[in-house]
Amino acid sequence: MRYTLRQLEVFVAIAQHQSVSRAAQTLSMSQSATSTALAELERQFDCQLLDRLGKRLKLNALGFQLLPKAVALLDRGEEIEELLQGQSGISSLEVGATLTIGNYLATLLISDFMQRYPESRVRLHVRNTASIVERIALHELDLGLIEGDCQHDDIIIQPWIEDDLTVFCSPRHSLAQAGSADVERLLREAWIMREVGSGTRRTLEHAMRHRRGRFNILLELEHTEGIKRAVESGLGIGCVSRLALRDAFRRGSLVPIATPELDLTRRFAFIWHRQKYLTPGMREFLRLCREMTAGIQRSDEIDLPTIP
Repeated sequence: MRYTLRQLEVFVAIAQHQSVSRAAQTLSMSQSATSTALAELERQFDCQLLDRLGKRLKLNALGFQLLPKAVALLDRGEEIEELLQGQSGISSLEVGATLTIGNYLATLLISDFMQRYPESRVRLHVRNTASIVERIALHELDLGLIEGDCQHDDIIIQPWIEDDLTVFCSPRHSLAQAGSADVERLLREAWIMREVGSGTRRTLEHAMRHRRGRFNILLELEHTEGIKRAVESGLGIGCVSRLALRDAFRRGSLVPIATPELDLTRRFAFIWHRQKYLTPGMREFLRLCREMTAGIQRSDEIDLPTIP
Protein backbone atom coordinates (compact mmCIF):
# COMPACT_ATOMS: atom_id res chain seq x y z
CA MET A 1 0.00 0.00 0.00
CA ARG A 2 1.59 3.25 -1.17
CA TYR A 3 -0.32 5.62 1.10
CA THR A 4 -0.67 5.87 4.87
CA LEU A 5 -3.67 6.56 7.06
CA ARG A 6 -1.85 9.65 8.33
CA GLN A 7 -1.63 11.03 4.78
CA LEU A 8 -5.36 10.46 4.33
CA GLU A 9 -6.06 12.09 7.69
CA VAL A 10 -4.11 15.17 6.59
CA PHE A 11 -5.92 15.27 3.24
CA VAL A 12 -9.34 15.06 4.92
CA ALA A 13 -8.49 17.79 7.44
CA ILE A 14 -7.24 20.15 4.72
CA ALA A 15 -10.30 19.42 2.57
CA GLN A 16 -12.66 20.17 5.46
CA HIS A 17 -10.93 23.33 6.68
CA GLN A 18 -9.77 24.53 3.22
CA SER A 19 -6.56 25.61 4.91
CA VAL A 20 -3.24 23.92 5.72
CA SER A 21 -2.71 25.99 8.87
CA ARG A 22 -6.15 25.22 10.30
CA ALA A 23 -5.76 21.54 9.44
CA ALA A 24 -2.39 21.50 11.19
CA GLN A 25 -3.93 22.95 14.35
CA THR A 26 -6.68 20.33 14.29
CA LEU A 27 -4.17 17.49 13.91
CA SER A 28 -1.63 18.98 16.36
CA MET A 29 1.00 18.97 13.60
CA SER A 30 3.33 21.66 12.34
CA GLN A 31 2.23 23.49 9.20
CA SER A 32 5.28 22.27 7.29
CA ALA A 33 4.65 18.62 8.26
CA THR A 34 1.02 18.95 7.16
CA SER A 35 2.00 20.43 3.79
CA THR A 36 4.64 17.74 3.32
CA ALA A 37 2.17 14.91 4.01
CA LEU A 38 -0.27 16.20 1.39
CA ALA A 39 2.49 16.87 -1.13
CA GLU A 40 3.91 13.37 -0.63
CA LEU A 41 0.50 11.78 -1.18
CA GLU A 42 0.03 13.71 -4.42
CA ARG A 43 3.62 12.97 -5.55
CA GLN A 44 3.27 9.23 -4.94
CA PHE A 45 0.32 9.04 -7.31
CA ASP A 46 1.31 11.88 -9.63
CA CYS A 47 -1.97 13.71 -9.06
CA GLN A 48 -3.43 16.89 -7.63
CA LEU A 49 -6.29 16.73 -5.12
CA LEU A 50 -6.90 20.38 -4.28
CA ASP A 51 -6.78 23.68 -6.16
CA ARG A 52 -5.54 26.87 -4.55
CA LEU A 53 -7.95 29.82 -4.78
CA GLY A 54 -6.26 32.79 -3.12
CA LYS A 55 -5.55 31.68 0.45
CA ARG A 56 -8.07 28.83 0.33
CA LEU A 57 -7.70 25.27 -0.89
CA LYS A 58 -10.68 23.74 -2.71
CA LEU A 59 -11.22 20.13 -3.70
CA ASN A 60 -10.95 19.39 -7.40
CA ALA A 61 -12.90 16.60 -9.14
CA LEU A 62 -10.48 13.86 -8.02
CA GLY A 63 -10.43 15.24 -4.48
CA PHE A 64 -14.23 15.15 -4.32
CA GLN A 65 -14.17 11.47 -5.32
CA LEU A 66 -11.49 10.63 -2.78
CA LEU A 67 -12.90 12.51 0.24
CA PRO A 68 -15.84 10.20 1.19
CA LYS A 69 -13.72 7.08 0.64
CA ALA A 70 -10.92 8.48 2.79
CA VAL A 71 -13.35 9.43 5.58
CA ALA A 72 -14.92 5.95 5.50
CA LEU A 73 -11.50 4.27 5.66
CA LEU A 74 -10.42 6.45 8.60
CA ASP A 75 -13.67 5.63 10.41
CA ARG A 76 -13.01 1.92 9.91
CA GLY A 77 -9.44 2.31 11.11
CA GLU A 78 -10.58 4.06 14.28
CA GLU A 79 -13.12 1.30 14.91
CA ILE A 80 -10.44 -1.39 14.51
CA GLU A 81 -8.11 0.46 16.89
CA GLU A 82 -10.86 0.70 19.51
CA LEU A 83 -11.62 -3.00 19.24
CA LEU A 84 -7.94 -3.97 19.51
CA GLN A 85 -7.74 -1.88 22.69
CA GLY A 86 -10.58 -3.92 24.15
CA GLN A 87 -13.18 -1.17 23.91
CA SER A 88 -16.66 -1.26 22.42
CA GLY A 89 -15.70 0.20 19.04
CA ILE A 90 -17.90 3.21 19.82
CA SER A 91 -15.55 6.15 20.05
CA SER A 92 -15.90 9.70 18.75
CA LEU A 93 -19.10 11.08 17.26
CA GLU A 94 -19.70 14.48 15.70
CA VAL A 95 -23.40 15.32 15.83
CA GLY A 96 -25.04 18.36 14.29
CA ALA A 97 -28.50 19.45 15.40
CA THR A 98 -30.77 22.32 14.50
CA LEU A 99 -31.77 24.68 17.28
CA THR A 100 -35.05 23.12 18.38
CA ILE A 101 -33.62 19.60 18.41
CA GLY A 102 -30.28 20.71 19.85
CA ASN A 103 -31.77 22.71 22.71
CA TYR A 104 -34.57 20.36 23.71
CA LEU A 105 -33.68 16.80 22.65
CA ALA A 106 -30.05 16.29 21.62
CA THR A 107 -28.49 17.03 25.01
CA LEU A 108 -30.69 14.38 26.66
CA LEU A 109 -29.83 11.87 23.94
CA ILE A 110 -26.11 12.55 24.23
CA SER A 111 -26.25 12.25 28.02
CA ASP A 112 -27.94 8.84 27.70
CA PHE A 113 -25.43 7.78 25.03
CA MET A 114 -22.41 8.72 27.15
CA GLN A 115 -23.79 7.03 30.26
CA ARG A 116 -24.07 3.80 28.28
CA TYR A 117 -20.68 4.27 26.62
CA PRO A 118 -18.51 6.30 29.05
CA GLU A 119 -15.41 5.82 26.87
CA SER A 120 -17.10 7.61 23.97
CA ARG A 121 -16.48 11.22 22.96
CA VAL A 122 -19.41 13.16 21.52
CA ARG A 123 -19.42 16.74 20.29
CA LEU A 124 -22.69 18.55 19.58
CA HIS A 125 -22.79 21.36 17.03
CA VAL A 126 -26.01 23.42 17.12
CA ARG A 127 -26.66 25.35 13.90
CA ASN A 128 -29.53 26.05 11.52
CA THR A 129 -30.62 23.52 8.91
CA ALA A 130 -28.65 25.00 6.01
CA SER A 131 -25.41 24.94 8.01
CA ILE A 132 -25.92 21.34 9.20
CA VAL A 133 -26.60 20.16 5.63
CA GLU A 134 -23.47 21.93 4.36
CA ARG A 135 -21.26 20.39 7.05
CA ILE A 136 -22.65 16.90 6.44
CA ALA A 137 -21.89 17.32 2.73
CA LEU A 138 -18.28 18.22 3.61
CA HIS A 139 -17.95 15.25 6.02
CA GLU A 140 -17.36 17.61 8.94
CA LEU A 141 -20.21 15.94 10.85
CA ASP A 142 -21.13 12.27 11.19
CA LEU A 143 -24.86 12.74 11.77
CA GLY A 144 -27.31 15.59 11.43
CA LEU A 145 -30.64 15.99 13.21
CA ILE A 146 -32.65 18.55 11.28
CA GLU A 147 -36.09 20.14 11.05
CA GLY A 148 -37.84 19.85 7.72
CA ASP A 149 -36.57 18.62 4.37
CA CYS A 150 -33.14 18.29 2.79
CA GLN A 151 -32.65 18.36 -0.98
CA HIS A 152 -29.06 17.28 -1.55
CA ASP A 153 -28.01 14.49 -3.88
CA ASP A 154 -25.13 13.36 -1.63
CA ILE A 155 -27.15 13.16 1.59
CA ILE A 156 -29.45 10.45 2.90
CA ILE A 157 -32.48 11.67 4.86
CA GLN A 158 -34.55 9.44 7.15
CA PRO A 159 -37.76 10.75 8.76
CA TRP A 160 -37.83 10.67 12.55
CA ILE A 161 -40.88 12.22 14.20
CA GLU A 162 -43.57 14.76 13.32
CA ASP A 163 -43.21 18.29 14.68
CA ASP A 164 -45.80 21.08 14.64
CA LEU A 165 -44.98 24.77 14.44
CA THR A 166 -47.28 27.08 16.35
CA VAL A 167 -47.93 30.78 15.96
CA PHE A 168 -47.99 32.47 19.37
CA CYS A 169 -48.25 35.82 21.11
CA SER A 170 -48.13 37.51 24.50
CA PRO A 171 -51.25 37.09 26.67
CA ARG A 172 -51.58 40.89 26.45
CA HIS A 173 -51.68 40.86 22.64
CA SER A 174 -55.02 41.49 20.90
CA LEU A 175 -54.83 38.07 19.20
CA ALA A 176 -54.64 36.31 22.57
CA GLN A 177 -58.38 36.82 23.12
CA ALA A 178 -59.32 35.90 19.55
CA GLY A 179 -57.42 32.63 19.77
CA SER A 180 -57.09 32.31 15.98
CA ALA A 181 -56.18 34.38 12.96
CA ASP A 182 -56.57 34.22 9.19
CA VAL A 183 -53.69 34.88 6.80
CA GLU A 184 -54.72 38.48 6.15
CA ARG A 185 -54.54 39.28 9.86
CA LEU A 186 -51.22 37.46 10.28
CA LEU A 187 -49.64 39.52 7.51
CA ARG A 188 -50.65 42.74 9.28
CA GLU A 189 -48.86 41.78 12.49
CA ALA A 190 -45.25 42.49 13.41
CA TRP A 191 -43.22 39.28 13.40
CA ILE A 192 -40.24 38.07 15.40
CA MET A 193 -38.85 35.58 12.91
CA ARG A 194 -36.09 32.96 12.67
CA GLU A 195 -33.28 33.72 10.24
CA VAL A 196 -33.16 32.70 6.57
CA GLY A 197 -31.79 29.14 6.27
CA SER A 198 -33.54 27.83 9.37
CA GLY A 199 -35.95 24.90 9.07
CA THR A 200 -38.58 26.88 10.99
CA ARG A 201 -38.42 29.82 8.56
CA ARG A 202 -38.60 27.46 5.56
CA THR A 203 -41.67 25.65 6.90
CA LEU A 204 -43.53 28.90 7.62
CA GLU A 205 -42.68 30.41 4.22
CA HIS A 206 -43.63 27.16 2.47
CA ALA A 207 -47.03 27.22 4.20
CA MET A 208 -47.54 30.74 2.86
CA ARG A 209 -46.23 30.07 -0.65
CA HIS A 210 -49.65 30.36 -2.37
CA ARG A 211 -50.71 33.46 -0.43
CA ARG A 212 -50.28 37.02 -1.59
CA GLY A 213 -48.48 39.45 0.68
CA ARG A 214 -45.29 39.47 2.70
CA PHE A 215 -44.51 39.13 6.36
CA ASN A 216 -43.92 42.31 8.32
CA ILE A 217 -40.66 41.20 9.96
CA LEU A 218 -39.65 43.38 12.87
CA LEU A 219 -36.76 41.21 14.11
CA GLU A 220 -34.82 38.18 12.86
CA LEU A 221 -33.25 36.13 15.64
CA GLU A 222 -31.20 32.94 15.51
CA HIS A 223 -32.33 31.56 18.86
CA THR A 224 -35.74 30.21 19.81
CA GLU A 225 -35.46 31.48 23.39
CA GLY A 226 -34.72 34.98 22.12
CA ILE A 227 -37.85 34.90 19.96
CA LYS A 228 -39.94 33.76 22.93
CA ARG A 229 -38.60 36.55 25.14
CA ALA A 230 -39.25 39.18 22.45
CA VAL A 231 -42.82 37.97 21.96
CA GLU A 232 -43.40 37.84 25.72
CA SER A 233 -42.37 41.51 25.92
CA GLY A 234 -45.05 42.40 23.37
CA LEU A 235 -42.85 43.26 20.37
CA GLY A 236 -44.81 41.04 17.99
CA ILE A 237 -45.88 37.48 17.25
CA GLY A 238 -43.71 34.46 16.51
CA CYS A 239 -43.78 30.91 15.17
CA VAL A 240 -41.63 28.07 16.52
CA SER A 241 -41.99 24.41 17.40
CA ARG A 242 -44.75 23.55 19.88
CA LEU A 243 -42.09 21.48 21.64
CA ALA A 244 -40.25 24.69 22.55
CA LEU A 245 -43.47 26.38 23.71
CA ARG A 246 -44.95 23.67 25.88
CA ASP A 247 -43.80 25.03 29.25
CA ALA A 248 -44.57 28.64 28.31
CA PHE A 249 -48.13 27.68 27.33
CA ARG A 250 -48.52 25.79 30.61
CA ARG A 251 -47.34 28.84 32.60
CA GLY A 252 -49.48 31.21 30.55
CA SER A 253 -46.56 33.48 29.65
CA LEU A 254 -47.31 32.83 25.96
CA VAL A 255 -50.55 32.02 24.17
CA PRO A 256 -51.07 29.87 21.04
CA ILE A 257 -52.82 31.33 17.99
CA ALA A 258 -54.72 28.83 15.83
CA THR A 259 -53.98 29.18 12.09
CA PRO A 260 -56.48 26.90 10.32
CA GLU A 261 -55.46 28.15 6.87
CA LEU A 262 -51.82 27.13 7.29
CA ASP A 263 -50.24 23.69 7.36
CA LEU A 264 -47.35 24.09 9.80
CA THR A 265 -46.53 20.40 10.20
CA ARG A 266 -43.03 19.19 9.44
CA ARG A 267 -40.80 16.28 10.42
CA PHE A 268 -37.59 15.97 12.33
CA ALA A 269 -35.16 13.86 10.34
CA PHE A 270 -31.74 12.21 10.47
CA ILE A 271 -29.22 12.95 7.73
CA TRP A 272 -25.78 11.61 6.84
CA HIS A 273 -23.58 11.54 3.76
CA ARG A 274 -24.55 8.92 1.20
CA GLN A 275 -21.02 7.54 1.13
CA LYS A 276 -20.50 7.73 4.89
CA TYR A 277 -19.65 4.49 6.67
CA LEU A 278 -22.17 4.05 9.48
CA THR A 279 -19.95 3.40 12.47
CA PRO A 280 -21.22 1.46 15.51
CA GLY A 281 -21.48 4.79 17.33
CA MET A 282 -23.71 6.28 14.62
CA ARG A 283 -25.93 3.20 14.53
CA GLU A 284 -26.27 3.17 18.33
CA PHE A 285 -27.05 6.90 18.50
CA LEU A 286 -29.77 6.48 15.86
CA ARG A 287 -31.19 3.56 17.84
CA LEU A 288 -31.36 5.69 21.01
CA CYS A 289 -33.12 8.49 19.13
CA ARG A 290 -35.77 6.09 17.85
CA GLU A 291 -36.06 4.50 21.30
CA MET A 292 -36.79 7.93 22.85
CA THR A 293 -39.71 8.49 20.47
CA ALA A 294 -41.09 4.94 20.26
CA GLY A 295 -44.89 5.00 20.22
CA ILE A 296 -45.02 8.81 20.03
CA GLN A 297 -46.61 10.68 17.14
CA ARG A 298 -45.45 14.27 17.72
CA SER A 299 -42.40 15.90 19.26
CA ASP A 300 -44.34 17.77 21.96
CA GLU A 301 -45.51 14.40 23.35
CA ILE A 302 -41.94 13.44 24.29
CA ASP A 303 -41.46 13.19 28.04
CA LEU A 304 -39.02 15.98 28.92
CA PRO A 305 -38.08 17.60 32.25
CA THR A 306 -40.46 20.44 33.08
CA ILE A 307 -38.98 23.93 33.16
CA PRO A 308 -40.44 25.97 36.07
